[in-house]
Amino acid sequence: MRLGPMELVVILVVVLLIFGPKNLPKLGKAFGSTVKNIREGMEGDDKAEEVESETVVEDEDDAEIRELEAKLAAAKAKKEDGAQHAE
Repeated sequence: MRLGPMELVVILVVVLLIFGPKNLPKLGKAFGSTVKNIREGMEGDDKAEEVESETVVEDEDDAEIRELEAKLAAAKAKKEDGAQHAE
């Protein structure tokens, strides 16, 4: 379902009759800014999803690091306790 050149001409004539020649530049500018805002909004959503997914990965990494640090601290404490009892 494609618009041919004749359909586009009919649409342009109807728009010209409805809005008038003085308002067409304003209408075009408003339409262009609307399309631009929609595109930026869609890109913004994609970027927000990427940031959220990266944050989740960082949180999982942080949890793993905290777990390893806790194990290391426990091992150090056990080693120090063993060294103190040997003396």
